[in-house]
Amino acid sequence: MTITNRFDTISPLDSRFYGGDPAVYKALHPYLSAAAAIKYMARVEGALALALADVGITDKTTANAIASAADRITAQEVAEEEARTRHDVRALVNVIRAHVPDGAKRFVHLGATSYDIVDTANALRYRECIDRVVVPTLAVLIAKCISIAEAEADTAQIGRTHGRHAEPVTFGFAMAEYVSRLGDRLELLRLSARRLPGKLSGAVGAYNALALLASDPRALERRFLGSLQLHAAPVSTQIVPPEGWTDLAHACVSALGVMANLADDMRQLQRSEIGEVAESFAAEQVGSSTMPHKRNPVSFENVKSIWKAIAPRMLTTYMDQISEHQRDLTNSASQRFLGEILAATTYAAGRLASSLDGMRVDRDRLKANLAMSRGAIAAEPLYVLLAKYGHPDAHEAVRRLTLEAERGSRSLLEVAMLDTDFRDLLKKFTPEERRILERPEDYYGLAPQVARDIASAWRERLKGILPE
Repeated sequence: MTITNRFDTISPLDSRFYGGDPAVYKALHPYLSAAAAIKYMARVEGALALALADVGITDKTTANAIASAADRITAQEVAEEEARTRHDVRALVNVIRAHVPDGAKRFVHLGATSYDIVDTANALRYRECIDRVVVPTLAVLIAKCISIAEAEADTAQIGRTHGRHAEPVTFGFAMAEYVSRLGDRLELLRLSARRLPGKLSGAVGAYNALALLASDPRALERRFLGSLQLHAAPVSTQIVPPEGWTDLAHACVSALGVMANLADDMRQLQRSEIGEVAESFAAEQVGSSTMPHKRNPVSFENVKSIWKAIAPRMLTTYMDQISEHQRDLTNSASQRFLGEILAATTYAAGRLASSLDGMRVDRDRLKANLAMSRGAIAAEPLYVLLAKYGHPDAHEAVRRLTLEAERGSRSLLEVAMLDTDFRDLLKKFTPEERRILERPEDYYGLAPQVARDIASAWRERLKGILPE
Protein backbone atom coordinates (compact mmCIF):
# COMPACT_ATOMS: atom_id res chain seq x y z
CA MET A 1 0.00 0.00 0.00
CA THR A 2 1.28 3.50 -0.86
CA ILE A 3 0.52 6.32 1.56
CA THR A 4 -1.21 9.01 -0.48
CA ASN A 5 -2.45 11.39 2.21
CA ARG A 6 -2.02 12.18 5.88
CA PHE A 7 -5.02 10.04 6.87
CA ASP A 8 -3.10 6.95 5.77
CA THR A 9 -0.31 7.61 8.27
CA ILE A 10 0.15 6.00 11.68
CA SER A 11 1.82 8.76 13.67
CA PRO A 12 -0.38 11.65 14.89
CA LEU A 13 2.64 13.87 14.25
CA ASP A 14 2.03 13.26 10.55
CA SER A 15 -1.75 13.04 10.49
CA ARG A 16 -2.73 15.70 13.01
CA PHE A 17 0.13 18.02 13.91
CA TYR A 18 3.07 18.49 11.53
CA GLY A 19 1.19 16.89 8.63
CA GLY A 20 -2.09 18.51 9.59
CA ASP A 21 -0.77 22.06 9.20
CA PRO A 22 -0.05 22.76 5.50
CA ALA A 23 2.34 25.60 6.28
CA VAL A 24 4.41 23.54 8.72
CA TYR A 25 4.38 20.56 6.36
CA LYS A 26 5.53 22.67 3.42
CA ALA A 27 8.33 24.21 5.48
CA LEU A 28 9.68 20.99 7.00
CA HIS A 29 9.13 18.44 4.24
CA PRO A 30 12.25 19.50 2.25
CA TYR A 31 14.43 18.62 5.25
CA LEU A 32 12.75 15.97 7.37
CA SER A 33 10.83 13.70 5.02
CA ALA A 34 12.12 10.33 3.81
CA ALA A 35 12.45 11.85 0.36
CA ALA A 36 14.52 14.68 1.81
CA ALA A 37 16.88 12.21 3.50
CA ILE A 38 17.55 10.56 0.15
CA LYS A 39 17.97 13.89 -1.64
CA TYR A 40 20.53 15.06 0.92
CA MET A 41 22.48 11.79 0.73
CA ALA A 42 22.53 12.13 -3.05
CA ARG A 43 23.76 15.72 -2.68
CA VAL A 44 26.58 14.46 -0.46
CA GLU A 45 27.51 11.79 -3.01
CA GLY A 46 27.74 14.51 -5.62
CA ALA A 47 29.94 16.62 -3.35
CA LEU A 48 32.21 13.62 -2.83
CA ALA A 49 32.69 13.17 -6.57
CA LEU A 50 33.55 16.86 -6.98
CA ALA A 51 36.06 16.63 -4.11
CA LEU A 52 37.70 13.61 -5.76
CA ALA A 53 38.09 15.67 -8.91
CA ASP A 54 39.58 18.58 -6.96
CA VAL A 55 42.49 16.39 -5.81
CA GLY A 56 42.93 14.69 -9.17
CA ILE A 57 41.47 11.26 -8.38
CA THR A 58 38.99 11.71 -11.20
CA ASP A 59 38.38 14.41 -13.79
CA LYS A 60 35.89 17.29 -13.67
CA THR A 61 33.73 15.89 -16.47
CA THR A 62 33.25 12.63 -14.61
CA ALA A 63 32.60 14.39 -11.30
CA ASN A 64 30.05 16.73 -12.88
CA ALA A 65 28.27 13.77 -14.46
CA ILE A 66 28.01 12.08 -11.05
CA ALA A 67 26.86 15.29 -9.31
CA SER A 68 24.27 15.90 -12.03
CA ALA A 69 22.96 12.34 -11.79
CA ALA A 70 22.81 12.59 -7.99
CA ASP A 71 20.73 15.73 -8.35
CA ARG A 72 18.22 13.96 -10.63
CA ILE A 73 17.55 10.71 -8.78
CA THR A 74 14.18 10.16 -7.11
CA ALA A 75 13.27 8.65 -3.78
CA GLN A 76 11.05 6.13 -5.56
CA GLU A 77 13.98 4.79 -7.59
CA VAL A 78 16.07 4.36 -4.48
CA ALA A 79 13.21 2.69 -2.58
CA GLU A 80 12.72 0.18 -5.38
CA GLU A 81 16.43 -0.60 -5.47
CA GLU A 82 16.55 -0.94 -1.68
CA ALA A 83 13.82 -3.56 -1.85
CA ARG A 84 16.34 -5.60 -3.85
CA THR A 85 19.61 -4.78 -2.03
CA ARG A 86 18.16 -4.40 1.47
CA HIS A 87 20.71 -1.64 2.02
CA ASP A 88 19.70 2.01 1.74
CA VAL A 89 23.03 3.61 0.85
CA ARG A 90 24.05 0.89 -1.60
CA ALA A 91 20.67 1.32 -3.24
CA LEU A 92 21.35 5.04 -3.62
CA VAL A 93 24.79 4.34 -5.07
CA ASN A 94 23.38 1.84 -7.56
CA VAL A 95 20.73 4.30 -8.74
CA ILE A 96 23.32 7.04 -9.26
CA ARG A 97 25.58 4.59 -11.11
CA ALA A 98 22.71 3.73 -13.41
CA HIS A 99 22.47 7.37 -14.49
CA VAL A 100 26.16 8.00 -15.35
CA PRO A 101 28.41 6.89 -18.22
CA ASP A 102 30.21 3.58 -17.78
CA GLY A 103 33.55 5.33 -17.26
CA ALA A 104 32.15 7.26 -14.30
CA LYS A 105 30.53 4.37 -12.45
CA ARG A 106 33.66 3.34 -10.55
CA PHE A 107 34.01 6.79 -8.98
CA VAL A 108 30.54 6.85 -7.40
CA HIS A 109 30.96 6.52 -3.62
CA LEU A 110 34.66 5.75 -4.08
CA GLY A 111 36.56 5.75 -0.78
CA ALA A 112 33.45 6.25 1.35
CA THR A 113 31.51 4.09 3.76
CA SER A 114 27.76 4.36 4.24
CA TYR A 115 27.88 6.59 7.29
CA ASP A 116 30.30 8.99 5.67
CA ILE A 117 27.25 9.75 3.57
CA VAL A 118 24.46 9.29 6.14
CA ASP A 119 26.00 11.27 9.01
CA THR A 120 27.19 14.05 6.71
CA ALA A 121 23.79 14.29 5.01
CA ASN A 122 21.99 14.36 8.35
CA ALA A 123 24.28 17.07 9.71
CA LEU A 124 23.62 19.12 6.59
CA ARG A 125 19.83 18.73 6.47
CA TYR A 126 19.30 19.18 10.21
CA ARG A 127 21.49 22.27 10.26
CA GLU A 128 19.64 23.78 7.32
CA CYS A 129 16.29 22.84 8.87
CA ILE A 130 17.23 24.53 12.15
CA ASP A 131 18.57 27.66 10.44
CA ARG A 132 15.82 28.03 7.85
CA VAL A 133 12.72 26.75 9.64
CA VAL A 134 13.00 25.96 13.35
CA VAL A 135 14.87 29.10 14.43
CA PRO A 136 12.74 31.55 12.38
CA THR A 137 9.56 29.92 13.72
CA LEU A 138 10.83 30.20 17.28
CA ALA A 139 11.84 33.80 16.58
CA VAL A 140 8.23 34.61 15.63
CA LEU A 141 7.09 33.17 18.96
CA ILE A 142 9.66 35.27 20.83
CA ALA A 143 8.52 38.35 18.92
CA LYS A 144 4.93 37.71 20.08
CA CYS A 145 6.18 37.49 23.66
CA ILE A 146 8.15 40.71 23.19
CA SER A 147 5.04 42.55 22.00
CA ILE A 148 3.09 41.43 25.06
CA ALA A 149 5.97 42.22 27.42
CA GLU A 150 6.16 45.75 26.06
CA ALA A 151 2.40 46.33 25.98
CA GLU A 152 1.92 45.03 29.54
CA ALA A 153 5.16 46.25 31.12
CA ASP A 154 3.22 48.43 33.58
CA THR A 155 0.19 46.15 34.05
CA ALA A 156 0.34 45.10 37.69
CA GLN A 157 -0.23 41.42 38.45
CA ILE A 158 -0.06 39.47 41.65
CA GLY A 159 2.99 37.24 41.61
CA ARG A 160 2.43 33.62 42.55
CA THR A 161 4.76 31.15 44.23
CA HIS A 162 3.66 27.65 45.21
CA GLY A 163 0.23 28.49 43.75
CA ARG A 164 -0.30 31.23 46.33
CA HIS A 165 -0.29 35.01 46.10
CA ALA A 166 3.21 36.36 46.76
CA GLU A 167 4.30 39.90 45.79
CA PRO A 168 3.28 42.05 42.81
CA VAL A 169 5.00 41.91 39.45
CA THR A 170 3.70 43.09 36.10
CA PHE A 171 2.27 40.92 33.38
CA GLY A 172 4.92 42.25 31.02
CA PHE A 173 7.61 41.15 33.45
CA ALA A 174 6.12 37.66 33.55
CA MET A 175 6.26 37.50 29.75
CA ALA A 176 9.80 38.91 29.65
CA GLU A 177 10.97 35.81 31.52
CA TYR A 178 9.89 33.73 28.53
CA VAL A 179 11.43 36.15 26.05
CA SER A 180 14.78 35.58 27.74
CA ARG A 181 14.42 31.83 28.20
CA LEU A 182 13.21 31.18 24.66
CA GLY A 183 15.90 33.47 23.27
CA ASP A 184 18.53 31.50 25.12
CA ARG A 185 17.13 28.26 23.65
CA LEU A 186 17.10 29.80 20.17
CA GLU A 187 20.79 30.53 20.44
CA LEU A 188 21.49 27.02 21.74
CA LEU A 189 19.59 25.56 18.78
CA ARG A 190 21.67 27.57 16.32
CA LEU A 191 24.90 26.61 18.06
CA SER A 192 24.11 22.90 18.33
CA ALA A 193 23.10 22.73 14.66
CA ARG A 194 26.25 24.50 13.51
CA ARG A 195 28.43 22.21 15.59
CA LEU A 196 27.16 19.06 13.87
CA PRO A 197 30.16 17.43 12.17
CA GLY A 198 30.42 15.35 9.04
CA LYS A 199 32.99 12.73 8.12
CA LEU A 200 34.86 11.07 5.30
CA SER A 201 37.04 8.70 7.26
CA GLY A 202 35.85 5.29 6.13
CA ALA A 203 34.58 2.09 7.64
CA VAL A 204 36.35 2.39 11.01
CA GLY A 205 37.27 6.07 10.94
CA ALA A 206 40.99 5.50 10.27
CA TYR A 207 40.95 6.66 6.59
CA ASN A 208 41.96 3.18 5.44
CA ALA A 209 40.36 3.39 1.99
CA LEU A 210 41.11 7.07 1.38
CA ALA A 211 44.77 6.49 2.20
CA LEU A 212 44.90 4.28 -0.92
CA LEU A 213 43.54 7.11 -3.04
CA ALA A 214 44.91 10.37 -1.68
CA SER A 215 48.25 11.46 -0.28
CA ASP A 216 46.48 13.51 2.39
CA PRO A 217 43.11 11.91 3.26
CA ARG A 218 42.31 14.49 5.91
CA ALA A 219 42.82 17.32 3.45
CA LEU A 220 40.40 15.57 1.08
CA GLU A 221 37.90 15.23 3.93
CA ARG A 222 38.21 18.94 4.73
CA ARG A 223 37.73 19.85 1.07
CA PHE A 224 34.69 17.58 0.78
CA LEU A 225 33.02 18.88 3.95
CA GLY A 226 34.01 22.47 3.27
CA SER A 227 32.03 22.39 0.03
CA LEU A 228 28.99 21.59 2.18
CA GLN A 229 29.95 24.20 4.80
CA LEU A 230 30.48 21.51 7.40
CA HIS A 231 33.49 20.66 9.52
CA ALA A 232 35.02 17.27 10.25
CA ALA A 233 34.76 15.53 13.58
CA PRO A 234 38.26 15.57 15.17
CA VAL A 235 38.05 11.77 15.30
CA SER A 236 35.30 9.39 14.26
CA THR A 237 34.67 5.69 13.97
CA GLN A 238 32.29 4.40 11.32
CA ILE A 239 29.97 7.11 12.66
CA VAL A 240 30.52 10.64 13.91
CA PRO A 241 30.64 11.01 17.70
CA PRO A 242 26.98 10.82 18.77
CA GLU A 243 27.08 13.73 21.22
CA GLY A 244 26.26 16.17 18.42
CA TRP A 245 22.89 14.51 17.91
CA THR A 246 22.38 14.45 21.68
CA ASP A 247 23.08 18.17 21.95
CA LEU A 248 20.70 18.95 19.09
CA ALA A 249 17.94 16.86 20.66
CA HIS A 250 18.53 18.55 24.02
CA ALA A 251 18.33 22.00 22.43
CA CYS A 252 14.97 21.09 20.88
CA VAL A 253 13.51 19.35 23.92
CA SER A 254 14.61 22.07 26.34
CA ALA A 255 13.09 24.69 24.01
CA LEU A 256 9.91 22.64 24.06
CA GLY A 257 10.11 22.60 27.85
CA VAL A 258 10.17 26.41 28.00
CA MET A 259 7.24 26.53 25.57
CA ALA A 260 5.34 24.04 27.72
CA ASN A 261 6.03 26.14 30.82
CA LEU A 262 4.73 29.27 29.09
CA ALA A 263 1.69 27.40 27.77
CA ASP A 264 0.96 26.00 31.22
CA ASP A 265 1.19 29.45 32.82
CA MET A 266 -1.25 30.86 30.27
CA ARG A 267 -3.53 27.87 30.79
CA GLN A 268 -3.52 28.36 34.55
CA LEU A 269 -4.31 32.07 34.20
CA GLN A 270 -7.47 31.10 32.30
CA ARG A 271 -8.95 29.18 35.23
CA SER A 272 -12.47 30.37 35.97
CA GLU A 273 -11.44 31.67 39.39
CA ILE A 274 -8.43 33.56 37.93
CA GLY A 275 -9.45 34.65 34.44
CA GLU A 276 -6.55 37.03 33.80
CA VAL A 277 -6.13 36.02 30.15
CA ALA A 278 -8.35 34.36 27.57
CA GLU A 279 -7.42 32.26 24.56
CA SER A 280 -9.12 33.27 21.33
CA PHE A 281 -12.10 31.16 20.36
CA ALA A 282 -13.43 30.90 16.80
CA ALA A 283 -17.11 31.62 16.13
CA GLU A 284 -17.86 28.00 15.24
CA GLN A 285 -15.40 26.42 17.69
CA VAL A 286 -16.76 23.86 20.16
CA GLY A 287 -15.26 23.43 23.62
CA SER A 288 -17.13 20.33 24.74
CA SER A 289 -19.29 17.67 23.16
CA THR A 290 -21.78 17.98 26.02
CA MET A 291 -21.24 21.40 27.67
CA PRO A 292 -22.13 24.12 25.16
CA HIS A 293 -20.74 26.90 27.37
CA LYS A 294 -17.15 25.58 27.54
CA ARG A 295 -14.29 27.69 26.21
CA ASN A 296 -11.23 25.57 26.86
CA PRO A 297 -7.56 26.66 26.53
CA VAL A 298 -6.97 23.89 24.00
CA SER A 299 -4.05 25.44 22.12
CA PHE A 300 -1.99 25.99 25.25
CA GLU A 301 -2.84 22.50 26.48
CA ASN A 302 -1.84 21.08 23.10
CA VAL A 303 1.66 22.55 23.36
CA LYS A 304 2.18 21.09 26.83
CA SER A 305 0.93 17.73 25.60
CA ILE A 306 3.35 17.76 22.65
CA TRP A 307 6.18 18.37 25.10
CA LYS A 308 5.05 15.39 27.21
CA ALA A 309 5.20 13.16 24.14
CA ILE A 310 8.60 14.38 22.95
CA ALA A 311 10.59 14.99 26.16
CA PRO A 312 11.02 11.26 26.99
CA ARG A 313 12.74 10.80 23.62
CA MET A 314 15.83 12.39 25.13
CA LEU A 315 16.43 9.02 26.75
CA THR A 316 16.76 7.50 23.29
CA THR A 317 19.42 10.00 22.25
CA TYR A 318 21.36 9.25 25.42
CA MET A 319 21.16 5.54 24.66
CA ASP A 320 22.40 6.22 21.14
CA GLN A 321 25.70 7.39 22.65
CA ILE A 322 26.58 3.73 23.16
CA SER A 323 27.95 1.96 20.09
CA GLU A 324 30.34 -0.96 20.51
CA HIS A 325 33.91 -0.41 19.39
CA GLN A 326 33.93 1.23 15.95
CA ARG A 327 30.20 0.74 15.34
CA ASP A 328 27.20 -1.45 15.95
CA LEU A 329 23.78 -1.05 14.41
CA THR A 330 21.79 -0.26 17.55
CA ASN A 331 21.40 3.42 16.65
CA SER A 332 20.30 2.75 13.07
CA ALA A 333 16.55 2.67 13.69
CA SER A 334 16.37 4.92 16.75
CA GLN A 335 18.32 7.79 15.24
CA ARG A 336 15.86 8.02 12.34
CA PHE A 337 13.33 9.52 14.77
CA LEU A 338 15.47 12.57 15.53
CA GLY A 339 13.75 14.52 12.77
CA GLU A 340 10.45 14.12 14.58
CA ILE A 341 11.86 16.08 17.51
CA LEU A 342 12.68 18.96 15.16
CA ALA A 343 9.22 18.74 13.60
CA ALA A 344 7.45 18.76 16.97
CA THR A 345 9.51 21.74 18.14
CA THR A 346 8.59 23.71 15.05
CA TYR A 347 4.92 22.80 15.27
CA ALA A 348 4.69 23.72 18.96
CA ALA A 349 6.42 27.08 18.42
CA GLY A 350 4.00 27.95 15.64
CA ARG A 351 0.95 26.83 17.59
CA LEU A 352 2.00 28.77 20.68
CA ALA A 353 2.75 31.93 18.67
CA SER A 354 -0.71 31.75 17.12
CA SER A 355 -2.30 31.26 20.55
CA LEU A 356 -0.51 34.28 22.02
CA ASP A 357 -1.39 36.38 18.99
CA GLY A 358 -5.10 35.94 19.72
CA MET A 359 -4.88 36.00 23.52
CA ARG A 360 -6.78 38.69 25.42
CA VAL A 361 -5.32 40.17 28.61
CA ASP A 362 -8.04 41.12 31.11
CA ARG A 363 -6.55 44.08 32.98
CA ASP A 364 -9.62 44.52 35.17
CA ARG A 365 -9.35 40.94 36.36
CA LEU A 366 -5.62 41.36 36.97
CA LYS A 367 -6.39 44.40 39.14
CA ALA A 368 -9.15 42.60 41.02
CA ASN A 369 -7.01 39.55 41.76
CA LEU A 370 -4.19 41.76 43.03
CA ALA A 371 -6.65 43.61 45.27
CA MET A 372 -7.60 40.33 46.95
CA SER A 373 -4.21 40.26 48.70
CA ARG A 374 -3.69 43.99 48.91
CA GLY A 375 -3.36 44.04 52.69
CA ALA A 376 -1.14 40.99 53.03
CA ILE A 377 1.42 41.85 50.39
CA ALA A 378 2.53 44.89 52.40
CA ALA A 379 4.19 42.43 54.81
CA GLU A 380 7.47 42.18 52.91
CA PRO A 381 8.09 45.92 52.42
CA LEU A 382 7.02 46.58 56.02
CA TYR A 383 9.44 44.00 57.39
CA VAL A 384 12.32 45.21 55.17
CA LEU A 385 11.78 48.87 56.10
CA LEU A 386 11.49 48.10 59.82
CA ALA A 387 14.77 46.19 59.66
CA LYS A 388 16.33 49.06 57.66
CA TYR A 389 15.43 51.52 60.42
CA GLY A 390 16.64 49.38 63.31
CA HIS A 391 14.07 46.76 64.38
CA PRO A 392 16.03 43.77 65.74
CA ASP A 393 13.58 41.05 64.65
CA ALA A 394 11.35 42.64 62.04
CA HIS A 395 10.40 39.45 60.20
CA GLU A 396 8.94 37.81 63.27
CA ALA A 397 7.25 41.01 64.38
CA VAL A 398 5.52 41.49 61.04
CA ARG A 399 4.57 37.81 60.90
CA ARG A 400 2.66 38.29 64.16
CA LEU A 401 1.05 41.48 62.83
CA THR A 402 -0.20 39.65 59.73
CA LEU A 403 -1.95 37.08 61.93
CA GLU A 404 -3.61 39.88 63.87
CA ALA A 405 -4.68 41.65 60.68
CA GLU A 406 -6.14 38.41 59.26
CA ARG A 407 -8.23 37.95 62.42
CA GLY A 408 -9.65 41.47 62.35
CA SER A 409 -10.94 43.98 59.84
CA ARG A 410 -7.94 46.31 59.77
CA SER A 411 -5.16 46.36 57.20
CA LEU A 412 -1.63 45.35 58.10
CA LEU A 413 -0.50 48.98 58.08
CA GLU A 414 -3.38 50.03 60.35
CA VAL A 415 -2.50 47.28 62.82
CA ALA A 416 1.14 48.34 62.73
CA MET A 417 0.22 51.98 63.38
CA LEU A 418 -1.71 50.96 66.49
CA ASP A 419 1.27 49.08 67.92
CA THR A 420 3.36 51.36 70.14
CA ASP A 421 6.50 49.29 69.43
CA PHE A 422 6.42 50.41 65.79
CA ARG A 423 5.36 54.05 65.99
CA ASP A 424 8.82 55.59 66.35
CA LEU A 425 10.24 53.44 63.54
CA LEU A 426 7.29 54.17 61.24
CA LYS A 427 7.95 57.90 61.67
CA LYS A 428 11.36 57.39 60.04
CA PHE A 429 9.83 56.12 56.79
CA THR A 430 10.11 58.49 53.84
CA PRO A 431 6.93 59.59 52.03
CA GLU A 432 7.78 57.23 49.18
CA GLU A 433 8.26 54.32 51.60
CA ARG A 434 4.93 55.07 53.28
CA ARG A 435 3.25 55.24 49.89
CA ILE A 436 4.43 51.70 49.15
CA LEU A 437 2.74 50.52 52.36
CA GLU A 438 -0.42 52.47 51.59
CA ARG A 439 -0.53 51.28 47.96
CA PRO A 440 1.14 47.85 48.01
CA GLU A 441 -0.30 47.10 44.56
CA ASP A 442 2.44 49.39 43.23
CA TYR A 443 5.15 47.40 45.01
CA TYR A 444 6.51 45.68 41.92
CA GLY A 445 10.11 46.82 42.08
CA LEU A 446 11.92 47.00 38.75
CA ALA A 447 9.45 44.77 36.93
CA PRO A 448 8.48 47.35 34.26
CA GLN A 449 12.11 48.29 33.62
CA VAL A 450 13.23 44.65 33.40
CA ALA A 451 10.36 43.87 31.01
CA ARG A 452 11.32 46.72 28.70
CA ASP A 453 15.04 46.00 28.88
CA ILE A 454 14.60 42.33 28.02
CA ALA A 455 12.12 43.10 25.25
CA SER A 456 14.36 45.77 23.75
CA ALA A 457 17.47 43.60 23.87
CA TRP A 458 15.82 40.65 22.17
CA ARG A 459 14.02 42.78 19.62
CA GLU A 460 17.48 43.88 18.49
CA ARG A 461 18.93 40.37 18.60
CA LEU A 462 16.12 38.95 16.46
CA LYS A 463 16.96 41.27 13.57
CA GLY A 464 18.03 39.15 10.63
CA ILE A 465 16.42 36.03 12.13
CA LEU A 466 12.74 36.84 11.84
CA PRO A 467 11.25 35.85 8.48
CA GLU A 468 10.44 38.74 6.18
